[in-house]
Amino acid sequence: MENNFEVVIAADALRQRVRELGAEISRDYAGRDLVLVSVLKGAFVFLADLVREITVPVALDFMAITRYGAGRRGGAVRIEKDLDLAIAGRDVLVIEDIVDTGLTLGYLMKNLGARDPASLAVCTLLDRRARRLTKVPLRYVGFEVPDRFLVGYGLDHRELLRN
Repeated sequence: MENNFEVVIAADALRQRVRELGAEISRDYAGRDLVLVSVLKGAFVFLADLVREITVPVALDFMAITRYGAGRRGGAVRIEKDLDLAIAGRDVLVIEDIVDTGLTLGYLMKNLGARDPASLAVCTLLDRRARRLTKVPLRYVGFEVPDRFLVGYGLDHRELLRN
C-alpha cells in the first residue's frame, strides 16, 4: 500500500489540543464520578493520550459498535461489546475518534442515556460536520475536519494505517 498521505493536522497541534481538552475535562468534572467510555477501535489512541492529560480520577470502559445492512450511511447498529461498568448515577463522557453522520453516535447516546447516568456528554477528536445527518450534542471537539477520508491516530482503512 502506498503511503502518499497529506498531513491534515500536525503532530504538535494534535498534542496541544489533546492537552487543552484534558485540562477542560479536568476542570469541568472536578469532584465528580467520571467514567470515560471509548468506542473501539478508532478512539483508543486518542483516549490513551487524553487520559494522560486528565488530572481528576476517572474510570475507563469500552464499547464496540458495528453498523450493518444498507451501507455505512444506513442500516442497523449492533453493540458487539457492551460496558463492563454500571453507569447509573455516574457522569459519563463518551470518547470518539470522529463524528461523521451522527447516526451511530445518536444510537449510542440513546442507549447509554437509558442507563440513567448522572450526565452524558461527548468528546470527539474530529468533527466532520459536512456529513452530519442527525443532530448530536458534542461537548468537546478537538478539530473540525473537511469531508475527506482520514487515517492515522487510530483511524483506519480496512484495519490498516491506524498508526
